Amino acid sequence: MPRPLRYIALIPAAGVGSRVAGDVPKQYLRLGERTMLEHSIEALLAEARIDAIFIVVAPSDTRWQQLEVDDERVEFLPVGGANRAESVRNGLIAIAGRTADDDRVLVHDAARPCLGADALGRLIDEAGHEDAGGLLAIPLSDTLKRGEDGRVGFTLDRTGLWCAQTPQLFRAASLRAALGQGPLEEITDEASAMERTGHAPKLVLGSGGNLKVTTAEDLVLARAILAEQGRLS
Repeated sequence: MPRPLRYIALIPAAGVGSRVAGDVPKQYLRLGERTMLEHSIEALLAEARIDAIFIVVAPSDTRWQQLEVDDERVEFLPVGGANRAESVRNGLIAIAGRTADDDRVLVHDAARPCLGADALGRLIDEAGHEDAGGLLAIPLSDTLKRGEDGRVGFTLDRTGLWCAQTPQLFRAASLRAALGQGPLEEITDEASAMERTGHAPKLVLGSGGNLKVTTAEDLVLARAILAEQGRLS
């Protein structure tokens, strides 16, 4: 009898140059009493099927040592790279000796603190056994315009277009191999690395509330969503 699939989460949180406000890396900005990174970790801890959560931080980062994360499933790895793809690759290499090739890795943005339990569970249910993996995403609803010199050049057809979210779930060995082939600079998410090697990941319906915090305005919205979820203390 084959063993049950094992699920492991990985959060790339090595960014030190991206700022939303002030001089604090955005993953350490506070939403209520906890940082954005702590909220993202908490969202993953809510899923009992996830055995371990690894957070990839920059080697020079010491802020993570002040976080109040008291769960044996959580471990910080100071192996972050120059970009997201490099951090994910380094994290996968660091845990290679503790993971099986067939383990499923869920890569989640540190800046998506509002991930809901329903969407996370749906991703595992629908994409956990997919050889090509899968990702949370939502169909594009806005009209897209291509700009040319500050004016509308033309309207893009949005049929079949989706906005990618995280987590993105893939077989550990497959994702590690995909990130080991070709330049990492052109990789914007794990799905694009898998696509580059010929895989077609499954699209799993995400949630509009699973926003990625990139601006100061997003912080306001994230606080409101967390409060609605009962997670803002």
